[in-house]
Amino acid sequence: MTAAPDVVIAAARAWLGTPYVHQASVLGVGCDCLGLARGIWRDLHGAEPVTPPPYTRDWGELGGAEVLAEAARRFLLEIPIAEAAPGALILFRMARGAPAKHCGIRSQTGLIHAYEGAGVIEEPWRPHWARKAAFAFLYPR
Repeated sequence: MTAAPDVVIAAARAWLGTPYVHQASVLGVGCDCLGLARGIWRDLHGAEPVTPPPYTRDWGELGGAEVLAEAARRFLLEIPIAEAAPGALILFRMARGAPAKHCGIRSQTGLIHAYEGAGVIEEPWRPHWARKAAFAFLYPR
């Protein structure tokens, strides 16, 4: 069973306006994209099952393992990217040949994500995001 899309989106929207802080996950204080995904987990399930190790903010790292996708597979239900509807956590490759290092929640019309310089925002779903989408997951219920 998976969490209802409206519940996931509401949890994500609660973070709107939270400033961007690399490796943080504190509602209203600071988070990055992974911190947003972690905060949604806590809202749905309570304590996080693991603490993520330190990670770089460099989206342009070439090659390497899909660390974010592998971690998501441990706790979330992977779905085909073509089935990423509202409520899905989507992982993005921000550069060709780079591992997926950005994530956000698909809403009915957009993407909710934490972006350096902007904090947690909701913006329209654009072809730019669709082209970069690499993996999609659903939160369990």
